[in-house]
Amino acid sequence: MNRNLMTVLAGLIVIFIGLTSCRDDDVLNESPDLELEFSKDTIMFDTVFTSIGSITRDLRVYNPSDKPVAISSIEVAGGDASSFRVNVDGVAGTDFSDVEIQGNDSLYIHARVTIDPNDQNQPYVIQDSIRFRVNNNLQDVDLVAWGQNAHFHENTLLRGQHVWQDDKPHVIYGFVVVDDTLNSSLTVESGARIYMHKDASLAVDSSATLKINGTRENPVKITDDRLEDWYENVPGQWGSVWLAAGSKENEIHHTFMRNGTVGIRVDTLGNSPEPTLTLTNSVIDNMQGYGLLAQGSHVVVRNTVFSNCGKHAVILNIGGEYDFRHCTIGNYWSSGSRQTPSLALNNFYLYEEDTLARDLKKAYFGNCIVYGDKQEEVMLSRSFQADFNYKFDHSLVKTERDFGDNENFEQCFDGKPYFRDTTSYDYRLDSLISPAIDAGAMEVIQQAGDFDLSKDLDGVSRVDDENPDAGAYEFVPEE
Repeated sequence: MNRNLMTVLAGLIVIFIGLTSCRDDDVLNESPDLELEFSKDTIMFDTVFTSIGSITRDLRVYNPSDKPVAISSIEVAGGDASSFRVNVDGVAGTDFSDVEIQGNDSLYIHARVTIDPNDQNQPYVIQDSIRFRVNNNLQDVDLVAWGQNAHFHENTLLRGQHVWQDDKPHVIYGFVVVDDTLNSSLTVESGARIYMHKDASLAVDSSATLKINGTRENPVKITDDRLEDWYENVPGQWGSVWLAAGSKENEIHHTFMRNGTVGIRVDTLGNSPEPTLTLTNSVIDNMQGYGLLAQGSHVVVRNTVFSNCGKHAVILNIGGEYDFRHCTIGNYWSSGSRQTPSLALNNFYLYEEDTLARDLKKAYFGNCIVYGDKQEEVMLSRSFQADFNYKFDHSLVKTERDFGDNENFEQCFDGKPYFRDTTSYDYRLDSLISPAIDAGAMEVIQQAGDFDLSKDLDGVSRVDDENPDAGAYEFVPEE
């Protein structure tokens, strides 16, 4: 082969290499609009751990582009302190950089969690995320694992009769709905603990029933699932206990609820002549919105405290029928600026440009306390198109209304009740000079129906002295 031919061939080879090295499918896609695709948006480690657990789940990451893409970083958001680790291309860790995926190809990531479910200081649900940065865009995939041994209810529909016992805590992740199948019910036994994850709710659908059977010795607890000290008094960490329209004969006894958005929501009348909800001997406090939101429903409440809520501690909305006896409605909200009174009553709602009125058949408050740090703690909003019947009887009520010659206020009074410690949600009476002491009427107890009001929320007798004290607690001097 002569020298000229060899030179030409060499040149062609160089040109060929140059052309092939510059193919379009070798050029990175650097578009700011590019987004990776994932086989799932949440990696759920849903095994119930009974000992120190270490479990692996897989995630597939897709490059939908025809061109290669460079992932500038893949990292576990919690870093080295996280309970999670990931494996990328055979390397384990929490932080990776410059990971390339060819066009229309994918990458496998193995995620691993190691936790001790018997560590009582860690939350019931542990969360983190894997973050991906591509072309200056940030995407993430959630990591969720159960942190302790418990009954976990994730987006659960309950049909038929169900019982939650007190053997292990119950953790709600997402929602639990007692189905509208005829006679479906959920019974929660005394001593049970229900922990709600962020935005979680327990709902009771039409025709279904909820029975929470706490006792004074073994109350039921409903709160958030974060056990760290910092979250102890943080409201709004979960949704609500929602008794939907048509639910029937719901009962909640000796139950402590806190740190949610709405403690109990009750919508319209149930499919029964009995009250939609009977609530007794309970404490509902530190709610972002409302302690009790009742709308056109029938609710009976005894020996119960509603306290420290961001809006109304109790709102009786769109009419209905209500009977409160020996209840304390107190509001010293400290997690923001509260603009609304502790108690609100109305008999209408607005629909587009129309006002639709519904009768407030009865709103009775006997031997109660309604108080807080606002000048006016009672809001009355009425439409004259429907009945608006309410009465405060032998109750301490913080209001600027005149009690004199007002048939809606019988033997009512105002004045500082001297609660023991509102900052720690203790609404027991703390001083012999409290005007609430001996201010109640024995008739309020005697006319309470089947419920025995002779003892207060703590089991202290109300009938051993001259008259019962107003509110949920009878005064007992501290030792």
